[in-house]
Amino acid sequence: MPTWTALTTVPGKAQAEKLGDAMEAMDPTPTGVGVFEVEDGSGLWEVGGYFTESPDETALLLLSAALGAQPFTVSELPETDWVAHVRRELAPVEAGRFFVYGSHDADKLPADKHGLLIEAAMAFGTGHHGTTLGCLRALDRLVDAGITCDRVVDIGCGTAVLAMGAAAVWPHDVLASDIDAQAVEVAEANLRANGMLDRVRVVEAAGFDHDALAGPFDLIFANILKGPLIALAEDLSTRLAPGGYAILSGILNDQAAAVIDVYCQNGNSLDHHEEIGDWSTLTFRKPA
Repeated sequence: MPTWTALTTVPGKAQAEKLGDAMEAMDPTPTGVGVFEVEDGSGLWEVGGYFTESPDETALLLLSAALGAQPFTVSELPETDWVAHVRRELAPVEAGRFFVYGSHDADKLPADKHGLLIEAAMAFGTGHHGTTLGCLRALDRLVDAGITCDRVVDIGCGTAVLAMGAAAVWPHDVLASDIDAQAVEVAEANLRANGMLDRVRVVEAAGFDHDALAGPFDLIFANILKGPLIALAEDLSTRLAPGGYAILSGILNDQAAAVIDVYCQNGNSLDHHEEIGDWSTLTFRKPA
């Protein structure tokens, strides 16, 4: 069955939600409507709908004009076996000693690698994105340098792939957190699949707002976005143990300088900076 999408952007959450509600009342009716904040600091929100019949483009134009949105972009999508497509696209990823894979590639796990099983349906945090890959490489460098971190936390853990990486190389229990309850469920499902439920504890929290996250920590992962990273700089630095490391990503290359400046102002020194595609991963060290 053919599918059409209609996508636009609008400044502000309130306008975006009004536009989403208005789309739901259209004829033909969309099979689904999504309203999401664009995570680039622009303040824009994306509004999109899926249709099984060609949408009324005149009605979409009137809606966008009435609510101050950009004109909708309407596209017809080809019929696709999405499960097969995702499995083809999400080939296993190697990041040093780590091998991130889906269950369909379990037979490809090398004997000398730490396997981290993430299902393809949970695409963000599989290692294919430059931010996750960069964090795993940063962890791999610490291990290569002979560093052992007893107390580790992964803030904004998503699939928990970074927390699992730390638990795979060090014998100590690891903490992970996410602001989103569904992400916590995804993380726990991955931990169960990897036999790590007894090694990694996941809590629902915004930033460090949980008793379990008081620290201090020898290693803090935060693969989120520039804005939240800057907002967390003081709290994160306070909870970092002397001599501890912070691995940060979710940062576009042209945003890295601003993040480096803030974390250095909070008493840390830049240990390593890696660019993968458009994304930067930063490793900081707090003086001992």
